[in-house]
Amino acid sequence: MGILIDEKTKVIVQGITGRDGSFHARQMKEYGTKIVAGVTPGRGGEKEDGVLVFDSVKEAKEATGANCSVIYVPPAFAADAIYEAADSGLPLVVCITEGIPAFDMLKVYHYLKTTKTRLVGPNCPGLITPGKCKVGIMPAQIHTEGPVGVVSRSGTLTYEVVYNLTQSGIGQSTAIGIGGDPVIGTDFVDVLALFEKDKQTKAIVLIGEIGGTDEERAAAFIKAEVSKPVVAFIAGQTAPPGKRMGHAGAIISGGSGTAAEKIETFRKVGVPVASTPAEIPALVERALGKSKKVKISVVAAKPKKRLPAMKTRAAKGRSFKKTPAWAAKGRRKR
Repeated sequence: MGILIDEKTKVIVQGITGRDGSFHARQMKEYGTKIVAGVTPGRGGEKEDGVLVFDSVKEAKEATGANCSVIYVPPAFAADAIYEAADSGLPLVVCITEGIPAFDMLKVYHYLKTTKTRLVGPNCPGLITPGKCKVGIMPAQIHTEGPVGVVSRSGTLTYEVVYNLTQSGIGQSTAIGIGGDPVIGTDFVDVLALFEKDKQTKAIVLIGEIGGTDEERAAAFIKAEVSKPVVAFIAGQTAPPGKRMGHAGAIISGGSGTAAEKIETFRKVGVPVASTPAEIPALVERALGKSKKVKISVVAAKPKKRLPAMKTRAAKGRSFKKTPAWAAKGRRKR
């Protein structure tokens, strides 16, 4: 069954005549997704790989009965593209575009609260229900149909975890990337609620990262509302405070939002946290009851900094004296 999309989903591609839009429209179409129209203002009437292009989302929706849009337009126009899709009454909009200004997304976020449109993203890889439908840029070949729902703030980590699950013989109900920006549409709590109701989903993998409080809110929701087993992984365990790590929202500020805090929060509500993505399949197998005897190392410790011997001695005001081993190493280099 999966969540949000299935084999009946009809998709409009906003920005289909651009480089990214045309490439991924073709990939989605080859996977079996029903791409019913494209939208590029001023290009109405043209065709892109056999898909008819319209000047507006409203025209495309009225002509095709579409119920989903995926956006590949540049950041300067992406917010307007979301407004247009919502005003056309589309229930699901997936925005792949990266680099939309946070202030623009803040206005979009509050506007969408007045509509019936759900936004996934921006700055996300989209979602896939294996064997039925793919909306976005996820590599379809690594996915297989199964009982595990995957939700993640990171695109590439989603791929890595899904690949490990598939290699272990564990399929996915739906894999969804919610995006790594500070302001996004659908968050962890929204997706957990959908997976909880989904009959195909028997266990959930949550991939979080440093920064913000989404993981803490997800942990509270899991404790109160989720009956299915959840396995987590937190990226950025060695990230220094004040330095952004990849995503715009992945930053430890004011001493909060650290990986150690998030891991501890999940542990308190009974969610096992993997130390690496490769450990996730074993934790999921145990959650599904397939391998109760598997031994897993669950982590919660803060990363320890260890200075090299030379720097440690310098910090103590001592002069460094070469050991016989260092002296031999120097002679070998010369």
